[in-house]
Amino acid sequence: MDALNIISQDHSNMWRLAITIDHVATDIEQGAPVESAFFNAAFDYIDQFVDRFHHPKEDDYLFRLLRLRSAEAADILDQLQLEHREGPDNLAALRARVNAAAAGQVSGAQIATDLRNYTAILKNHIRTEEKTVLPLARNSLIASDWAEINQAFLDNSDPVFGEKAQAEFRQLYHRVVSLAPESVGLGGHSEGTLQPLPERTKNEVQLRVEGMESCYGRIKALKGISLEVRRGETVALVGANGAGKTTFLRTLSGVQPMSAGSIHFKGQDISKMRSDKRMRLGICQSPEGRQVFGPLSIEDNLRLGAYTQPRDQVDGDMEKIFTMFPILKEKRALPAGTLSGGQQQMLAIGRALMGRPSLLLLDEPSMGLAPLLVEEVFNVIKMLKSKGMTILLVEQNAFAALAIADRGYVLETGTVTLTGTGQELISNEQVRAAYLGM
Repeated sequence: MDALNIISQDHSNMWRLAITIDHVATDIEQGAPVESAFFNAAFDYIDQFVDRFHHPKEDDYLFRLLRLRSAEAADILDQLQLEHREGPDNLAALRARVNAAAAGQVSGAQIATDLRNYTAILKNHIRTEEKTVLPLARNSLIASDWAEINQAFLDNSDPVFGEKAQAEFRQLYHRVVSLAPESVGLGGHSEGTLQPLPERTKNEVQLRVEGMESCYGRIKALKGISLEVRRGETVALVGANGAGKTTFLRTLSGVQPMSAGSIHFKGQDISKMRSDKRMRLGICQSPEGRQVFGPLSIEDNLRLGAYTQPRDQVDGDMEKIFTMFPILKEKRALPAGTLSGGQQQMLAIGRALMGRPSLLLLDEPSMGLAPLLVEEVFNVIKMLKSKGMTILLVEQNAFAALAIADRGYVLETGTVTLTGTGQELISNEQVRAAYLGM
């Protein structure tokens, strides 16, 4: 049921945006200005993604076939499709009201109420689909229905549903996050771009780990882990808190001692190599908790990430990071410790990218972030993946990690217990129950 996973992921993004608008509405009630740039970016996303992409996709495939299979679906679908049809007009009216409020023609209290009324309708719509329509579809639709729905939803060449359209929506979302207030987004004055993406390549095994063990005193944290990552792959390592995920990355980077096993990178045995030499080979890590150098400026943090690189390419690489995250350019001279959590996460990723990694290690990149920023972090990972970067992603948010991963490994108490493609693990009942809450 790949289509239902896609729909649920769409719902998650819409819910995050609704929560963000509610949060900003509260700020407006308390005297904050109405930032028309942010709201217009958010409304552009809803207009182009929700009203012109998500809803027609449901109407044309899921709802149409569900009407044929379930008599009890009709009343529910009638109401939902009425909301689909009315959505663009309601959004246009709200946009006009927000722009009037920004011009001082509508009070902050009134526009906050208007915003909450709109998001209440949006959230109720999502709840109805998640709690009623999707379970009904699972129970009513037959195999041929799912074949038709999944083929449509996964058609990468489709001008509306395909990869190009999805990339455009990621750009729209990136713009919303960049312009959102710091408490829920990045808080910039410009949105930047997620750069055009060349075709990905996959080839030989880039990283092979065999029988890795590591201990904290007498406690064995890793118990014979074996995995591999091929060039151009995104591989997710998921598991509960305390499963050994961060210990694995620290051991891979060379900052945590390895008591048994071997690590081969680009065909070379690096098991006894110092951590700084591993970094020079191209293993760069964005650590758990960001760990930026707080007293140093943003620019100096980025330059530290490039200390192994030729000086003549550093400024050009830094401009690429600033293009992705313009808030870092706007604040480049400020101490990194003054940044919000989301801004620090972008800095940590940018610092790792400044090392021009052959293998990028991302340790819990969404930890502690506002909901709007969680999706933005995964948008950035998708962009890097599409560029052909090899990524090893450690993440407690198992659904989000596996949804973008080529392959995944499930780690439990220092041992790999399951492996497969990202979609195979998402569909695995054991994984769904333990990590996805399904």
